[in-house]
Amino acid sequence: MNTSLSVKPTSFWQSLSKFDWIYAVLLLAGGIFSYQRYASFMDVYEVSFLFGAVALFSYMGWRWTAVARLVLGVAILSLLAVYSYQGDLANGSQRFLLKFLLASQSAVMWMNVLFVLAMLTYWLALFQKSAFTAKVASALTWAATLFGFVGLMVRWYESYLIAPDVGHIPISNLYEVFILFCLITSLLYLHYEKLFNTRQLGGFVLVVINAAVGFILWYTFDRHANEIQPLVPALQSYWMKIHVPANFIGYGSFSLAAMVAGAYLLAKRGVLASRLPALHVLDDLMYKAIAIGFAFFTIATILGAMWAAEAWGGYWSWDPKETWALIVWLNYAAWLHLRLMKGLRGSVLAWWALVGLLVTTFAFLGVNMFLSGLHSYGTL
Repeated sequence: MNTSLSVKPTSFWQSLSKFDWIYAVLLLAGGIFSYQRYASFMDVYEVSFLFGAVALFSYMGWRWTAVARLVLGVAILSLLAVYSYQGDLANGSQRFLLKFLLASQSAVMWMNVLFVLAMLTYWLALFQKSAFTAKVASALTWAATLFGFVGLMVRWYESYLIAPDVGHIPISNLYEVFILFCLITSLLYLHYEKLFNTRQLGGFVLVVINAAVGFILWYTFDRHANEIQPLVPALQSYWMKIHVPANFIGYGSFSLAAMVAGAYLLAKRGVLASRLPALHVLDDLMYKAIAIGFAFFTIATILGAMWAAEAWGGYWSWDPKETWALIVWLNYAAWLHLRLMKGLRGSVLAWWALVGLLVTTFAFLGVNMFLSGLHSYGTL
């Protein structure tokens, strides 16, 4: 006689903990407070973005508890910074907490330092085969991400302290989007680190993040580009709030895939093979990163065309930035086609992913350096 009892599967809603519900309620309360206070300055699109963000980050926090902790940490530190300013931007250079920790520039500098430390710690963990050191590296990466998001949130507030008509979401120039790139790429890596239960790739991925950190430091000290500037007319649109983040999820994913490809090629040749994940794991991670990046880059390209139609009167003008975006899209479309339809695997696609990063970098940065066009607001 079979006496085993059937266990009813737990639904998603039943799996949520008390912390999950408290987290969602706090996000909703924050959204409602923001709406009540700023509704007169918001149109229907911005209201949709506000409560859409509440729903999105609630779901993300439910699926990944670390994100919930990150969001709450960013909210607490950002609100502490807002309170410390007391409505006066001059307090940023006078109050200790702001000057050395929570003013936007201070928080971004902490992000930079922590990303460098995280990279060095990941490499140390890889060579030592130390699980504890790898956990420290992950913690440093989370801390860098925390300070980066605090920097962007406080910078957003600081822009309104300069003047209400100057205030804008801080994703409008190369300085701000390089910070965004660091944060998105680190979150993507941390997600896959958890998904694949491996920290051996952190040193590789942090290389590309720290390349962006180097640019941020150069751009800050040589060009003084950290100063908040008013938006040019073409950027004064709700499209920027969705086009730019979608674009940089694509850029971050492609960069992550390239770093994994580098690890794959080294492991294939026996370099660090005993310390890195198995080749099939690296191959799978490379594919997943490019697939996610391609999906978001496609969305961003469509949104960009709709924005162009509103701003310039046409969906497509063969502007250099648009042309190179198309080249990037075709490059990864071909990559995915060969993998999914032709079954291609291995070193060829790994090299392709590495070369793809060069193509993507030129589309992102090289166009701004060497070509001119309608997107000239992103020049160096």
